[in-house]
Amino acid sequence: MTELLSPAGDLEKLKIALLYGADAVYIGGKDYSLRANAKNFSVDEIKEACDFAHNLKKKVYVTVNIVFHDKDLVGLDEYLDKLKNAEVDAVIVSDIVAVTLAIRKKIPVILSTQASILNYEAIKFWQSLGVERFVLGREATREDIIKIKKETKADIECFIHGAMCTSISGKCVLSNYTTNRDSNRGGCAQICRWVFKTPDKPDFTLMSKDLNMVDYIEDMINIGVNSFKIEGRMRSVYYVATVINCYRKIIDGINNHTLTDKEKVYYKNILDRVANRDTVPQFYQKFPGVNESYFQDRMEVSNQDFVGIVLDYDKKNKLVLIEQRNYFKVGDVVEFFGPNMEEYTYTIKEIIDEEGSRIDVARHPMMHVYLPLDIELEKYTMMRLKLFDK
Repeated sequence: MTELLSPAGDLEKLKIALLYGADAVYIGGKDYSLRANAKNFSVDEIKEACDFAHNLKKKVYVTVNIVFHDKDLVGLDEYLDKLKNAEVDAVIVSDIVAVTLAIRKKIPVILSTQASILNYEAIKFWQSLGVERFVLGREATREDIIKIKKETKADIECFIHGAMCTSISGKCVLSNYTTNRDSNRGGCAQICRWVFKTPDKPDFTLMSKDLNMVDYIEDMINIGVNSFKIEGRMRSVYYVATVINCYRKIIDGINNHTLTDKEKVYYKNILDRVANRDTVPQFYQKFPGVNESYFQDRMEVSNQDFVGIVLDYDKKNKLVLIEQRNYFKVGDVVEFFGPNMEEYTYTIKEIIDEEGSRIDVARHPMMHVYLPLDIELEKYTMMRLKLFDK
């Protein structure tokens, strides 16, 4: 079965990802991780994460994927020992020093997309060192993947959703050059997202549109992709829950031969609104062109679909406790989605505050309110505005 692999920037996101259907998560420690600005995990938290995942028979991979300078080698040996003791399922690395050291310690290795793997000869080299899985560069085409699988029989991990790197994976130096922040050591300033002013011409940007592979998931399963990877360790709990939930339903529907065209359109509509950039398949079928990037000024409107998250359910009084995340009011039609449930449509008829008073609107950030509800909902169930029919 193809693995669904989720990002997790902290313990809450990790738990949500796994509860919402991810088979595995990838996380960063406090050191040696490319998402230095993410909250990231202490060694104790990594152990807690592994215990939680393993109790669900799921996996945790830890990124150790910076490009190492001499000073970074200090403490690496001890850090890998700590990861092994925490019982991580694999480390995601790109530097040959970290690769060989992890293999020597018998820690399974996943070669990071930072290694820019796009051909089978490169995979054969890394296989000779003992690498077990390969995250292909986002620039890999369908033909590349087929050739790699044929020539190497390798375990392949491919990105299917999220932000793209404007440069070839792992090769960008824009951040280093313009801000002295090393993109390959966790400090990317995302220069490709900047808007550049030009005299007497429209503003200019280098930015790629985001990746969305919904239309090609079945084909990727058929050609042998082993793991479907979601980008986004810096993303919100709503983003993680929504994207994992959609792809879980899509993958299961394909495997069970139950996914309808109407359901696929529904999930695409949901995914199109969960982030504020357009999404396209990028390199899979053809080389990206003008329609796959933003070259001039663009609009990024943050939607407010996510209106609440379930904290608890009072069985006796049939009340669900909601933590408000965006404005909602009596009369709104909302949709609950969460672990172990189908989407549930609900019209808000009554809102009760913590003092027991009825109110018309939940307008204060993070306020707690109760909604009368006949069905029991689990903690971490999300509530969003109902915009699409399934």
